[in-house]
Amino acid sequence: MRTKFLATLFFIVFTCISFSQNTTAKVGDMFTIGETESGQYESIDLPKPNVIIKKGGIANYDNLAGNKVEVVSIKENKEGRTIATIKMANKRFFNSHKFLKVDIAKALETKELLPI
Repeated sequence: MRTKFLATLFFIVFTCISFSQNTTAKVGDMFTIGETESGQYESIDLPKPNVIIKKGGIANYDNLAGNKVEVVSIKENKEGRTIATIKMANKRFFNSHKFLKVDIAKALETKELLPI
């Protein structure tokens, strides 16, 4: 009886550990921007097209998917959500913006950001 209990307990603990997601990110972590089904990113705070054009950029949201980004800073807002500032690994977003803000937990959950 004791061995069955210990085996069951071990199985439950192992299952919980293996299926738990790592939703925490640290400064310097690298991610890839994933594709969305709807074509709109909910957790990434993207600038409006007129702001991108005013800064001399190209307002094409389709080119975001597949780009590598790095977490520059992490802060917690008033609602308790973890907001990260990200930058592109090799260039600027839309050729005009150096940084974007993202709700890191929501982005990992919806697979808008994929860990490398």
